[in-house]
Amino acid sequence: MQAYCVKCKEKREMKDAKEVTMKNGKKAVTGLCPVCGTKMFKIGGK
Repeated sequence: MQAYCVKCKEKREMKDAKEVTMKNGKKAVTGLCPVCGTKMFKIGGK
C-alpha cells in the first residue's frame, strides 16, 4: 500500500503495513517508510 512520507515528501510503498481501527471506527493503515524509517499513516474506507 502506498502512503505519503512527510519527511521524504514523496509517495512510497509502506513497509510493515498493519490495518488499524481509529477511535471513530474508521479503518486506517500504518507502517514505516522504507527509505527513512518515519511512521506513515493512511486513512482508508469504511
